[in-house]
Amino acid sequence: MSIERELNKRSGSKCELCGSTENLKVYEVLPTKKGGLDEAVMTCATCKDQIENPGNEDLNHWRCLNDSMWNENSAVQVVAWRMLSRLRGAGWPKELLDMMYLDEDLLAYAQATGEGEDDENKIIHRDSNGVILEHGDSVVLIKDLKVKGSSMVAKQGTAVRNIRLDHENAEYIEGKVDGQTIVIITQYVKKT
Repeated sequence: MSIERELNKRSGSKCELCGSTENLKVYEVLPTKKGGLDEAVMTCATCKDQIENPGNEDLNHWRCLNDSMWNENSAVQVVAWRMLSRLRGAGWPKELLDMMYLDEDLLAYAQATGEGEDDENKIIHRDSNGVILEHGDSVVLIKDLKVKGSSMVAKQGTAVRNIRLDHENAEYIEGKVDGQTIVIITQYVKKT
């Protein structure tokens, strides 16, 4: 059964955040470990767009979190926590955030993207030109790189798609080169 079908069944064919029944889309909660239902939320196009594009939030739209933050599904709780953290400066989201409880592991997962941290404490990954890198971006290697622990050399110009960010070090990203996942230093990549 497809993940979209299972999410539709779980959500009753509604956005798990605002309850809308129109333009439903699967939103994958990053960073993913195994994928599947535990790391995905059924969202409407409006919620998905505002989650993925910070700064585009309609504050009144997110009043729906008053209900959805109590959802039994951990992925929905994580997205609710992240959005409340992002909007906490408006007052009422901070009050909801103070009421919300996530166990230690779930809170660590919710904080993995840096949401809720003050901007000066966030780890920001930048490519060789200073462009901010996001989880899932594509980059190109700007020089040949020897891969530690193997005889492999990742060649200049190699495209690395769907990168993952190291949430403890701003200089490291992960990506697949020739089917092997490697750690790459950000100063040797350029965002495409």
